[in-house]
Amino acid sequence: QVQLVESGGGLVQAGDSLRLSCAASGRTSNSYAMGWFRQAPGKEREFIAQIMWSSGSTYYADSVKGRFTLSRDNAKNTVYLQMNDLKPEDTAVYYCAASYSAFGTPKIYQSQYDYWGQGTQVTVSS
Repeated sequence: QVQLVESGGGLVQAGDSLRLSCAASGRTSNSYAMGWFRQAPGKEREFIAQIMWSSGSTYYADSVKGRFTLSRDNAKNTVYLQMNDLKPEDTAVYYCAASYSAFGTPKIYQSQYDYWGQGTQVTVSS
């Protein structure tokens, strides 16, 4: 029904910026929100940010507030995660996910999402 593909990851230096993309295909009109999570080696997957498809309303985890910005292009069925002032602790595999539930916002738990992308690696060197 829905396929999500992340892109834009890579190797950067601390303080640099990077923009990740998540392209969605399928019945995206039924999706209410898109979320971003990340997982570092040996750690649990953590919530980063969420954006509502229709309104563009966003919600960010405290760890990325002021540095990361979510946006979306409805015509392209794509959401973007602009990451500024990257730090070594931002190194992780970044995943996007789609939620088909209109309830339970903000959606900060993995269980609130129905479809997941394969992830894209972001490595920040010091």
